[in-house]
Amino acid sequence: MTAQTREEQAIRQLVDTWLDASKEGDLTTMLNLMADDVVFMVPGQEPFGKEVFAQNYQQLKDTKMETVSDIQEIKILDDWAWMRNFLQVTFTPTGGKPTHRAGHVLTILRKNADGIWLLARDANLLTPA
Repeated sequence: MTAQTREEQAIRQLVDTWLDASKEGDLTTMLNLMADDVVFMVPGQEPFGKEVFAQNYQQLKDTKMETVSDIQEIKILDDWAWMRNFLQVTFTPTGGKPTHRAGHVLTILRKNADGIWLLARDANLLTPA
């Protein structure tokens, strides 16, 4: 197995871990997958970091989240990588009706000092589906 293949597998594992954590409501794991200076960009909002992400996620604590991810491209350049992904998310609040969002996501990842990939930037273009 080449180093490139190992790195791509590590990035795919990060995505799987993220999706499992979001489904289980495990905010701590999600925060640990982010660089301290992470920036999220979503339609209709100013870019925000880890603290606002955590606040926003807490508002979903009573919502079940199901996610389907289709990684379409990963490119690795030393300790940086970018990933193009198509994401579908269904949110179902307790006692409520599900809502669906889908769209493309462009993520920039960076290795930390321990060689672990972390989310550094995330441009999430999900819209109602």
